[in-house]
Amino acid sequence: AGKVQRSITRRPLADLPAGDVLIRVRYSSLNYKDALAAEAHPGVVRKVPHVPGIDAAGIVEESTSPLCKNGDEVIVTSYDLGAAHWGAWADYIRVPAEWVVSRPTGLTLREAMILGTAGFTAAQCVQAILLNGVVPAAGEIVVTGATGGVGCIAVMLLKQLGYSVVAVTGKPELEPRLKAWGASRIMSRQEIIDPSPKPLLGSKWAGAVDTVGGNTLASILRATQEYGVVSACGLVGGTDLPLTVHPFILRGVILAGISSQNLPAIRRNEIWQKLAADWKPRHLEDATTEINLEQAEEYVQKILKGEIAGRTVIRL
Repeated sequence: AGKVQRSITRRPLADLPAGDVLIRVRYSSLNYKDALAAEAHPGVVRKVPHVPGIDAAGIVEESTSPLCKNGDEVIVTSYDLGAAHWGAWADYIRVPAEWVVSRPTGLTLREAMILGTAGFTAAQCVQAILLNGVVPAAGEIVVTGATGGVGCIAVMLLKQLGYSVVAVTGKPELEPRLKAWGASRIMSRQEIIDPSPKPLLGSKWAGAVDTVGGNTLASILRATQEYGVVSACGLVGGTDLPLTVHPFILRGVILAGISSQNLPAIRRNEIWQKLAADWKPRHLEDATTEINLEQAEEYVQKILKGEIAGRTVIRL
């Protein structure tokens, strides 16, 4: 494979992929998956040229579907946007109508993109903990990758819902921000991983939101108390899960797999409605950096090096 070249260029609307709805993009965001797409990672991008951007918020300019009409303010996240399908780091996207969600009252287009796929995924993780019966009185909830996009919003949501949150980070200098976002205490990455071969560890956690995977997730599962719930949505720490079945069959621990990509429209709308109302994080702006498309190259490199905290929204 040759070297990946990135540039901002003008293309006619006719070059956009087929779809029912043409949307003028106002805001997008930066996710780790977008950075992989910008690097033409084969796990994300199948053919070039490609436009990254898995999150879009904007205004419908043309629609051949009864599901939306010209002038509607809308959100598109997940499905194949920014992966197999040209994404939102552009003035326009054209997508199937089934991908489109009406902007809920209570969220601006910009706020919808501060949340984006990361906030949506965080809400799914928290919902799994709630639906499986873990109440705040049960004990602490651990959040890994807590300064990342999913992690920071999970910390905020859990705190607002009354949980005691332990934030795990490799960035000790960001402890004050994590406390401001809602963490009751902070742990280092090293503290969370237990190298012992024991199939079960002492019970520590009522639940977890894990964005890391690998040994981190395995250690958390081994240390989760009876009937605890661990939501797993990431793999930056590895895809192997060195574990026995003991946490599941002796403690009744639930491992909830979280995928936002193809969530049915009814459930997708429910989560957006929650995020626009009582689940709307109070510290969104504190966790947000706003950039323009010309700065995306610099921020792609930053997120790949782990140098970004919170969420990065792109104004178009």
